[in-house]
Amino acid sequence: MTEPVDPSPLAAPDTSGVAVLDRAFALLAAFGPGDDRLTLTELSRRTGLYKSTVLRLLGALEHGGFIRKLQDGQYAVGPQPLRLAAIYQRSFHVGHVIEPLLKALSQATGETASFYVRHGEARVAVFRVEPARSVRASVAIGQEYPIAQGASGKVLQAFSSEAGDWAPVRDRLWAVSYGEREPDTASASSPVFAVTGELQGAIALSGPRQRLSSPDTMLAACRGVLKTAGEATRSLGGDAAPYEASIAALAPDLFSDAAS
Repeated sequence: MTEPVDPSPLAAPDTSGVAVLDRAFALLAAFGPGDDRLTLTELSRRTGLYKSTVLRLLGALEHGGFIRKLQDGQYAVGPQPLRLAAIYQRSFHVGHVIEPLLKALSQATGETASFYVRHGEARVAVFRVEPARSVRASVAIGQEYPIAQGASGKVLQAFSSEAGDWAPVRDRLWAVSYGEREPDTASASSPVFAVTGELQGAIALSGPRQRLSSPDTMLAACRGVLKTAGEATRSLGGDAAPYEASIAALAPDLFSDAAS
C-alpha cells in the first residue's frame, strides 16, 4: 500500500507546534460515531497524512491516553476524551436543571428528550434521556449534527442572531422537523434562556416519524417541549410567560403538513 499521493494541507512540511496539534486533532476527528477501531492505513487515508507521520502522532496520543493500540494492531479512542467530555458537560451549569426535566419529558411522552447547544455550524447534544422502548430515535451525546437540519437546529439558529427568516420561530418559541436528519425521524424543539435572556440551548423531543406524523401527536410533542423549556427557563431565573402563551396558541392546523 502506497502513501497518500496527493496529501492534504495537513501533510505540508510544517513542524510548528500548532501544525502538530492540528494533525493530532485531525487523527482524533477521523473516528466517526460508528468506528470502534481503525487501521493505520485507514487513518492515513482519512486524514491525508503519511503513514509515518500518523504513526508518530499515534504514539504521542497513546501516551497521553487519547488513543489505544489494540492487540490486533488497530487503533481505538482512549479514555481521555471521555474524561474531557465529562468536564465539558459539567461546564454547563444548567445540567442540574435540565437533566431531571428531560427525564420527566421522556417518561411522559415515551420519546427521546435531549438538550442541544450550538457549536459553530453544528449542534451538539450535551444531555439526553432515551425511553425504554426498543424503537426510538437515537441521539449520541457529544456527537455533532448539522445545524441546518432538525428542529433543534432551527431553534438554535433562530435565537443566535442567525441571518434568515427566523421570525416565526422566534415568535412562537418552537420548531418542528420531519425527516430532515434521518428520513424516519421527526422532532420538536424549544429554546431555553437564562435570567439575562441569553440562549442556553434547545430542548428537543424526537421519535420515529410514524409516531409523530399526525397533527395531534406533533402538537403534543410541541406542548411537551414548550412546557419543559419554560420550566427550565423559569428555574434559571427567566420569564416563562411567553412559553405559556405559545402553548395556549397551539392548534392542530399548525401541523397540517406533518404527514406530507
